[in-house]
Amino acid sequence: MSTFVDKFVMYMSPNEQLIAVFQTRVKDMLDRFNQLKQENASLRRTVEKGEQEIKNLQQLLAQADNDYKALKLAKMIEISDGDLEEARRRINKLVREINKCIAILSDEK
Repeated sequence: MSTFVDKFVMYMSPNEQLIAVFQTRVKDMLDRFNQLKQENASLRRTVEKGEQEIKNLQQLLAQADNDYKALKLAKMIEISDGDLEEARRRINKLVREINKCIAILSDEK
């Protein structure tokens, strides 16, 4: 079964057939080019979204790192204050014991 196009092509000269094939291929290439151009634009938007998300996550990471460092410093200060208070209590206890010893020695003389 021949189609109209097949019958039409039969009556074309070889040069006309080549031109028709060439025109068809150029049209197909232009269609493919437009498809690829749209796909490229879509991929660029996807990449831009990904890059923006990376920037946001990097900012969150930097903020979390700063928060961690501040918390670590606060914890070290808290421990130092606690150690300082404990050291004061021990020194006061030692001073009381020394005073008792001095009192006992003073009474013995």
